[in-house]
Amino acid sequence: MSRGALSVRIGMVAAALAAIAAVHTAEIPRAAADPCAEITVVFARGTGGPPGVGAVGERFIDALRQRVGDRSIDVRPVNYPASWDFRSSANSGAADARAQVESIAAACPDTRIVLGGTSQGAGVITLITTVTDPVRGYVPSPLPSALADRVAAVVVFGNPVRKMAGGGPLSAISPLFGAKTIDLCAGGDPFCSNGMDFLAHGAYLRNGMTEEAADFVAGRV
Repeated sequence: MSRGALSVRIGMVAAALAAIAAVHTAEIPRAAADPCAEITVVFARGTGGPPGVGAVGERFIDALRQRVGDRSIDVRPVNYPASWDFRSSANSGAADARAQVESIAAACPDTRIVLGGTSQGAGVITLITTVTDPVRGYVPSPLPSALADRVAAVVVFGNPVRKMAGGGPLSAISPLFGAKTIDLCAGGDPFCSNGMDFLAHGAYLRNGMTEEAADFVAGRV
């Protein structure tokens, strides 16, 4: 496949995901009035999506709500560009995600924190849950080890770090968070596997993986 054709396909996938996210943005219930919810989800959307948690994040959080009964859930989107300038964007997202976790942990000592992200957002979450040297300009911003117990679960979809040198599933490469992480990669997704099915990168909304992630998280919060 030529570089031009590859860029066109990636752009088509990103545009489709952004359109889906825009349609679904209003569907997710807002946070409870209590400033300290029982569960707080910090989620980073994928590349090109509008501000918020993105369609995959919304589907996952909807499924999680169904599994935790009447427990309150606060949703904190990672505030970052999610742009095609991947290094600058992901590094910015990691800094924001880390700051949010530190703020929640300080203000709400009983809140169970869940971290999540899809595509570039999965890379953002990887940057705050691993301790490595900078790779290709990506700069880890690891959470202090003292906060590890405050994070109940981590969920990532289509994680591009799987394909980087020294990378792999977050569940395998994060000493502090690996055991509480589910790292989901759709079959054929070229961003997290050796596949070449670009449509697979948008399959997380329909392949049952958001529900699988919700089951995993519900058992840990």
